[in-house]
Amino acid sequence: MKFDWLASPASPFHIFLEADRLVQTIIVLLLLASIASWSIIIGRAWAIWRELQRSRIVKRLLTTIGTQDDLRNLSDGAEGRITHILGAIEVEWRWSSENLVRDYDQVRQRVVSIADMAIAREERHLAGSTAWLATLGTSAPFIGLFGTVWGIMGSFLAIGQSQDTSLAVVAPGIAEALLATGVGLFCAIPAAMGFNRLVQMLAAVDAEWRSIAGLLELAISRHFGSRF
Repeated sequence: MKFDWLASPASPFHIFLEADRLVQTIIVLLLLASIASWSIIIGRAWAIWRELQRSRIVKRLLTTIGTQDDLRNLSDGAEGRITHILGAIEVEWRWSSENLVRDYDQVRQRVVSIADMAIAREERHLAGSTAWLATLGTSAPFIGLFGTVWGIMGSFLAIGQSQDTSLAVVAPGIAEALLATGVGLFCAIPAAMGFNRLVQMLAAVDAEWRSIAGLLELAISRHFGSRF
């Protein structure tokens, strides 16, 4: 049969069914955590990639910015979290113009502060549950190791009860111990790699956002230089 290996005593599924309740619980929790981590990796990677593409489009359109209305039109036409950053800078620019602030150094300090706060806020939203992957990547091997220790303890207890050190006595406990270790690594490795990759993607988005903020700062300085 196609799935005869599932009934084999050497199959992971059979080892799981014969394992101690605690080891079974650990394995199930690790598998559920692995599913959750993959959903975070795929979901966040897609969201961050889309935001990176949208930010690059906005960056290419910044050459047309000359007034607050141009910036508002760009913000209204853009998509994603970059619109919140553009909106925050536009509000500060408009306020400074309407209140006839002549000292550009003060305007620049406020624009930089507003941009930094907006970028930090949007980065937190964009990151979402990414930090959970780091926690899982570092803790999953130790959770699996706990199942390993428990399985080996079961093997030693079986030896003590049967007074027999044959492979038939110790093999089940060792097998479930190694299975717990393997599941822990199966959960931890993708989570750690996914976290590192998402951090790199977030850094790329941060660089684009700060580049956009810098280009807007130049546009605002030209505006104030020509006005006053």
